[in-house]
Amino acid sequence: MPWIIFKYTITAGLIVLISEVAKRSDKLGGLIAALPLVTVLTLIWLFVENQSSEKIANHAWYTFWYVVPTLPMFLLFPWLLKRVSFWSTMGISIIVTLFSFYLFAKLVKSWGIELI
Repeated sequence: MPWIIFKYTITAGLIVLISEVAKRSDKLGGLIAALPLVTVLTLIWLFVENQSSEKIANHAWYTFWYVVPTLPMFLLFPWLLKRVSFWSTMGISIIVTLFSFYLFAKLVKSWGIELI
């Protein structure tokens, strides 16, 4: 149980740190948020918890492929936010991301990459 509390504390602390930095600097907050810190932490947690190299490698592999269809949301979000409310922007962005993911998964399946 102490290990799980430690993991939650470190992981939550990272998210709080990023949001605090973003309050002070849009650019620096965006840069830190764009870094794959959560993925790196996850890889570390998997390694420390003695997961196999194959499991860790698969996590990194799938993370790459799952990030690609989220990219349109980062272009759409600022454009929408200037035109509609935050919650509408968030909802539309989520729908666009899910649709992008579905289309992307269909596309990469032809290359032998199974995402869904």
